[in-house]
Amino acid sequence: MKKLALPPLARADGMTTHDYVFLRLRQAIMVGAFRPGTSLTIRGLAAALESSSTPVREALRQLTSIGALKLLENRRIQVPAVTPELFEELIALRIVLEQHAARRAVAHITERQIDQLVDTDLAIDQAIARQDKVSALLANQQFHRAIYSISPDRIVLPMIESVWLQLGPVQGVAMEHVAELYVVDRHQEIIQALRQRDPAGLVKAIGADIGEGIGGFDPSAVASLLDVAAT
Repeated sequence: MKKLALPPLARADGMTTHDYVFLRLRQAIMVGAFRPGTSLTIRGLAAALESSSTPVREALRQLTSIGALKLLENRRIQVPAVTPELFEELIALRIVLEQHAARRAVAHITERQIDQLVDTDLAIDQAIARQDKVSALLANQQFHRAIYSISPDRIVLPMIESVWLQLGPVQGVAMEHVAELYVVDRHQEIIQALRQRDPAGLVKAIGADIGEGIGGFDPSAVASLLDVAAT
């Protein structure tokens, strides 16, 4: 059996094995390491993570409880399929939640934090240039997370990450099969709006960034993408 390949994740000092396994599996789902419909086994994941089965079992339980994975009747774990209707709903939720979080962050972000966003956006461009899709997705999530984590609303970021989890497997397929997801670099517009402390401009740029990614596909293109994801 071919060993699973999971994107690396730095382990913080003092992090428990349970927490590390959960976070690494969650990251793998978010960046599309598993296609929709993929069946996962505790043994296979434990081998990939070089871990015992106990933390893997607990991580799978947690990920199943938040909808990132699905427990089948035969007790196998599966990455859920995504229907066109669910895809449309998740994109709509992304836009609403992320615009809210971004708007709330404007009054609290510092110039130093904006400078860090510029560096992260450059890392995205560099990853795309070397065709490192996983690094590009991770850096893109880092870019958005850095903004939303500044919002004083503590519950919105976990809600956003829940949507990312459910879209992750499709996002990974999109990065594999779509040559260019963005025509305009909306991150530059986001950075400019933050510099100007312009909530309206920021909300517009966030909506465009999401809408012109995989959310901007027409229904037939979405159906084709989901068909590819299911194969």
